[in-house]
Amino acid sequence: MLVTFASLFSFSESSTPKISIPHFDKVVHFGFYFGAVVLGVFAIREHTQGNTALNKGVFWMIFFAIIFGIVIEILQLTYTSDRQGDVLDVLANSFGAICGGIAIKSYFSKKWALKWK
Repeated sequence: MLVTFASLFSFSESSTPKISIPHFDKVVHFGFYFGAVVLGVFAIREHTQGNTALNKGVFWMIFFAIIFGIVIEILQLTYTSDRQGDVLDVLANSFGAICGGIAIKSYFSKKWALKWK
């Protein structure tokens, strides 16, 4: 709920100097969705005590993260006057979610010490 509110609400400009890095917001989008999928898969694992298959948990987290990212961008485009939806944000969100899924699958692979169950 907090993430949704923060995504649709514009915060006032601060008086701190701005550092302009082109497309840095895409890196932030990638990182947030990467982290959301990783944390979400861990939450599924803990909630189900490892009884949900890893592939199923990863799939659903990636799916929901991508859908959430698309919905947020559509809401920004249609319901806010000072925010704008961006297809590149959707791509960064989706890529971050997919990479997060790949990373968490590799952490639970036979090469690593973490076990799903």
